[in-house]
Amino acid sequence: METEFKEQVVVWLRKDIIERAKFKAWQYNISLNEYLEDVVSTAVMPAIPKLPKDFKISPQIQALSGIIPAPTPEQLAADDRLAYILGKGN
Repeated sequence: METEFKEQVVVWLRKDIIERAKFKAWQYNISLNEYLEDVVSTAVMPAIPKLPKDFKISPQIQALSGIIPAPTPEQLAADDRLAYILGKGN
């Protein structure tokens, strides 16, 4: 298991937001800190998650390669995920 390092920060929030967050944390039976960490983590999550190196593309998706136009080298250079999916990246 990877060790998680945490850093303390000070954030100023309106009292009504804090009270609502406390109530939500209570509903989920977790600490306010855990609740806020989950909310912020979800808010800053990338729109497209990074694919693992061992990600396998299904044959059905690979069969679409003849239907969808091939990307240009510039598009591949600008999008690591696209290059990886097409087998042209690291």
